[in-house]
This record gives sequence, C-alpha cells and structure tokens, in this order.
Amino acid sequence: MSSNTEFKPRRIAYIVSQYPMLSMIFIIREVLQLKRLGFEIDTSSINAADRGKEGLVADEAKEAELTYYIKPDGITGAIAAHIKTMVGNPIGYVRGWKRVSKLGKLDVKGLAMNVAYFTEALMTGVWMKRKKQTHLHAHLGSQATTVAMYTKDVFGITFSATVHGPDEFYNAPGQYLTEKVIASDFIVCISNFARSQLMKLSPYEHWHKLEVSRLGVDPSVFKPRPFNASPETFEIICVGRLCPAKGQHILVEAIARIVSSGRKNIRLRIVGGGEDEASLKNQIRDLNLDDHIIMEGPVNQDRIRDLYSQADIFSIPSFAEGIPVVLMEAMAMEIPCVTTRITGIPELIRDGEDGLLVAPSSIEELADAITRLMDDQDLRKRLGENGRKRVTQDYDLAKNVDRLARVFSDRLEALGK
Repeated sequence: MSSNTEFKPRRIAYIVSQYPMLSMIFIIREVLQLKRLGFEIDTSSINAADRGKEGLVADEAKEAELTYYIKPDGITGAIAAHIKTMVGNPIGYVRGWKRVSKLGKLDVKGLAMNVAYFTEALMTGVWMKRKKQTHLHAHLGSQATTVAMYTKDVFGITFSATVHGPDEFYNAPGQYLTEKVIASDFIVCISNFARSQLMKLSPYEHWHKLEVSRLGVDPSVFKPRPFNASPETFEIICVGRLCPAKGQHILVEAIARIVSSGRKNIRLRIVGGGEDEASLKNQIRDLNLDDHIIMEGPVNQDRIRDLYSQADIFSIPSFAEGIPVVLMEAMAMEIPCVTTRITGIPELIRDGEDGLLVAPSSIEELADAITRLMDDQDLRKRLGENGRKRVTQDYDLAKNVDRLARVFSDRLEALGK
C-alpha cells in the first residue's frame, strides 16, 4: 500500500442510487478504504438500502446509519429544499430550472423525471451545505450523476463520477452522458473500455477529464480455497443479479447440454436476486434440472466466501458488463473462471491464461469450456493460480483505492479544493 504522503486526504461527499446494495458492495469497500486513508467521506443515497437493518452486515449497518437518504426524507424534505434554495440562492435555483427545460424538452415524461432529479439535487445541496462539503462524487453514470450535475448547476459545487458501463452507453442520449462529461470536473472510468465509450460520446477537448482507476478486491479476505483435483460432484457457482444482462439462462442451457451428454456429476449454484428469478426457476423445472441447479437467492458478504469455497469453477455468461467484481473475488480465491469476451472483461481475464473466455450467447462454447475444465485438473489449477496473480497485481483493492485517492487529491488540488 502506498503511503499517505503521496496524496492529500480530502473531504468528499458521495452520492449513489442505493447504498448499501448487495450488487454494489464494491462502493462500500471503496468508501471504507478511503476513510482508512484519511479521507472524510459523507455518503448520500437516493433510495433506501436494499435490505432492512437486520439484513445488513456490520460495515453496511454502520454506513447506513451515517448516510443521508434522499427519497426517504419525503415530501417535507423536498419542499423545504425548494424553499431554502429559492430564497437563499435564487440565481442557482433558476439555473436548475433552465437545465430541467433543456433536458426535459417538450416531453412530459422527460420533464417529470428532470423535475425529480432537480428536486433531489436541491435536497443533496442543502445536505452538503450542512456537512460543509463542496465536492460531490457519484457512482454509476446514470441517476446519481444526473443529480450531481444538477447540484453543480444550482450550488456551484464541483462534481465527479465513476462510470462503469455498459448500461449507460446503450442509451447515452437518455442518460445525458455527453452533457455529464462536459459539465463534470473529472470522470473516473473503471476500465479502458468505459473511457473509450465516453471518448466516443464527448468532444475531444473534454477527454483530459477522463481517468482510468480500476475496482478491486482484498486478496487477504478472498483467500485461495483448497484445490479439489477430483471432485465427486463438479460444482459451478454463478454470482450476480438475476437479470437479462447477466445471461444466466445461457448457463442453465449449457448445464442441460452437459447433463444430456451423460455427465450427471455436476451442480450449479446460482447466487443472487432479480427480475429473472421466476423465469430461471421455470427454465430449470422445464429442463428437469432440479437435481443439478440450486437457486441460493441473494447472499450477504458474510456467507458468500463459504459458497465460493465449495466451487470448482465460476461462470457468468454476461451479455453486458463493466468489469464484474465477482470475477475478481473468484479469481482471488483461485477459482478458475469462464465468462464472455465482451466490453471490459478481457482487460481482467486473458483467455487461456487467467481464465476462459467464450462468445456471448453461445451455449455450445460455454458448455465446451465447462466440460474442458471438468476434464483437465491441471488446467483448472493453472488458471486458478494465474487468476489470483492477476488480481493481486492489477485488481488489489488497497492499491487501486490508492490510485483513486491520488486522482481525487490531484484533481481537487487543481480545482483549488
């Protein structure tokens, strides 16, 4: 880990759409690591946490207590923010309404959404003034960054964002990505792929704002599990939101293909929750795979490592990704990974060296890759060991948050913060 003397710890306000959130656990890890480095971070969340207090682990519960929740502040908080800003900062208030008109145009739904973003920005700005914060950092290039952009318009704060992709890139005009790059003071991209997409969407004179700072995991927490050379039942784990982008239906089809070939000693654990849960359960039942596939549901961080430790391989056949942190977790535990050669994933996994990459949507390639790993214990061991080396070298949480800390320090110093 780098020394604190390499950067000056700063005071920063964070805004995210939902905090804590199981599928976004990396944000809490990042915030806690920045705090360990001396940064004073105040967190705000547009929505309430995705679980009640009883469902949160200790770090999440503590962060939740310290977080300002915007929508739960309710209509009273919204009205108060409008009145305070209209009276105390009328010029900024008008600037905000101009942005509403510009982005909402003549579309009723667009105008309503932007009035909501504007209102959330007023509530955020009032909270920031109370906290004496002057820089706002958003995670994900969607709703939270829109609110941050409005907050800058109204209150004159500086703002930055971490952009993951790829969802934002599919509807760049609807997510106002060009406007966000132009309005921002700087943007953190989690991959070169993400930076390339923002370059495509923004004028060249704004490219200097785009920094690459990767996510990471703690290799001292995600330690190698014992290698099982000849498992009685070959176990695969898939961790992620149950949604179309993650491609879990393709993995179920691949398991069906393997089982129908006579390989009965296989089990898949699907970990996560989401809108595809019902259709996945129906698919598993229709393919008679109940004896081979277990739906674990959403799992907290205090249990996920136990499930990882049972796995012989990890697979997530995504159609769209940034760079999944779950891949980093599995690789750190020396679990060989099979995933798709899309977006930023090849920046993490080099095919045949750190894991196996297959074509997205190809049931055949995925089934063949899994079967190959079932039959080749030496390959499993080599890919697992190389995967951990890859993570410790380039995706170590402490090292990469040090990099982010230097970005914050240098950029905010240049802004006079």
